[in-house]
This record gives sequence, structure tokens and C-alpha cells, in this order.
Amino acid sequence: MILQLVLVVTFYLRSLQLAEGYIDSSLLDFDCVDIYKQPAFQHPLLKHHKIQEKFSSNENFGKKGKYKTNDQSCPKGTVPILRQRKSTESVHLDALGYPGQHFAVIETVLSRSIYRGAEADISIHNVTVQNNQYCKSQIWLENGSRNQLNSIQVGWAVHPRLYGDSSTRFTIYWTRDGYKKTGCYNTICSGFIIVSPNPSIGSIFSKSSIYGGETTVQFTPQIFQDGFTGNWALKVEDEIIGYWPKELFTHLKKGASLVRFGGNTFVSPDGFSPPMGNGHFPVVDFQKSSSFVHVKVINLNYQRININHRRIKSYTDSKCFRVMNWGYSKTNGVAFSFGGPGGHCGI
Repeated sequence: MILQLVLVVTFYLRSLQLAEGYIDSSLLDFDCVDIYKQPAFQHPLLKHHKIQEKFSSNENFGKKGKYKTNDQSCPKGTVPILRQRKSTESVHLDALGYPGQHFAVIETVLSRSIYRGAEADISIHNVTVQNNQYCKSQIWLENGSRNQLNSIQVGWAVHPRLYGDSSTRFTIYWTRDGYKKTGCYNTICSGFIIVSPNPSIGSIFSKSSIYGGETTVQFTPQIFQDGFTGNWALKVEDEIIGYWPKELFTHLKKGASLVRFGGNTFVSPDGFSPPMGNGHFPVVDFQKSSSFVHVKVINLNYQRININHRRIKSYTDSKCFRVMNWGYSKTNGVAFSFGGPGGHCGI
């Protein structure tokens, strides 16, 4: 049973001190590949695809994001592709209703609304995860029925079976048929086109938030549908990382019908779930909670607006995790906190 948890908070929230999220941009784990020979172009629908260079936006996109730690990048005409482990056969389904999943999220109420994108400041945390588990904090954009679900997912993940370590990494995922035959993490399969020469997809966050510390380390991903081409672009801070061509999707071509923000874990075979978020239940103090702040959506008219905090559904499916919806404040915009210690939470 899904437990509803919607809180109205009228007391003062401690101000969130922002610090840039830092991605280790070392090329040690990446290969610089000709931009037209990257995995995306192995997709049969993209063989004659011309790389998009300009995106519809009122903002300027710099070559260097503030989350970078050095100037290492691939030579002109090439892009960084993470060296993937050979053993990645277990890519657990990131969807509500599938066994082994636990969620603590907020999401838009299903209606006839269409969204062109979403973004948020996501706090970054290190958590302990076993080899057959994972922990994520991310944004979902979806459209379509369960069997035909189109889904784009962006955030951070600790996923030992995918990466071979327990580092917190910048992670993306997509599917076009409800996880049946299509979709994958990062660039393991053909689909997502990287345009930035700076290492990012699959990179390790070299800094993370400390429980009770003075600052919260965050990064700010934005996914938006380009108004001219219909492609779905991924931007972090002030840089376009790449995009999902509209040809990959059926329902998302028309926009997203649902946007979700929050945490997701996958349990061990014995039903033991790893921690979610920062591993603690959410409290008023943002320095002691995993959180999303300045939660925004891009509406049908391509306007970037605060999500309507009165028209979102907050829920968790286990007593191991909680969600606290803080509503809107001038300091943090629309914000919520979530997470928990995990444990024997059921499957």
C-alpha cells in the first residue's frame, strides 16, 4: 500500500546555504570518441541524424559549468564516453509498481497538463550501498501507459553493479516501452547524444553534503524539450551536456504528462533496502536532510515556473522512508525533504 504523506508547514525553515556541486572532470575513466561515432549513432533511427548545435532558450550556455574542477576536456570534434564495465547485465527497473523498488517522491497530479521540462537543486550525499542494491536521487519525466511508458531520468546514483564502486555519480536513464526492450543507463546503449567535450555522464561527485554541516552541496540538472526540434536536452548549471532525440520516443514527442522528483532504492534479494537520500528521516533543518529546492517545471508554453506545490502528490511506499513537502518560500522556492535509513522494508 502507498502511504500518503502530505505536510503543511507554517514554521520557519532554516535557510539553505548553497554550494556548487562538484563533478570530478578527470578523463581517466573516459575515452574521447569522435562525436559522430559515439554510441548514440548505432541506433537505427539515428543513422542520418545531424547533431543539434543550438537550443531554444533565453539563457546563454557557457562552455564550462561551475561544477567543474579542472579544465580537462576532449579535443575538438570528440566527446567523452565513460568506459563501461563489461558486467552490467542487471539494470534494475526504475519504475513504480515493480518488485524491489522503494520510492519517496513528489509528483504532479495526473491531468491533461503537458510539461516541457523540469529542474531542481538536488542535494548530493554519500551513502553505503551493497553490490546488489542502489540508491538514487533524481528527476523523472514520463508519458504513456505502463506498457508503453516513455521515461527520462536524471540525477545522482550510487550503483555498485553498474559502476563497480560505491561512489556517488551523475547518472541518466531512459526507456520508450516501459523497460521491456529499450532504454539503458548513460550511454551503455545507443540513444543519448553527448555534445559537451567535458566529462559528465557517469562522473563522480568529488564533494558531497555533510550531515549537520554548514553548507549543502548541490547540483542543478535541467531537462527541457527544445521548442524547434522537439528533442529533449540535458543542461547542468550553465552547460548543455547532450540530448535525447525525439525519434527515440513515442509519447514524449508530445511532451511529458507526469513529472516526479525524489528518491529511489533497490533492495537486496533478502528484502533489505539501502539508505535513501542522506540515510536519515527528513527534518526541518536542511543541513540534516536530503532535499530538492527550487523545484520547477517548464509548462506547455515553454515557461520555466515554480511547480504548483498545492497540486502535487507526495508519497512513500515504505515505513523506512518519509517525505516532507515544505511548500513555497522566498529563500528556497518550492522545496521538499525525503529519505530514511532503509532496512527490512519489504519488496
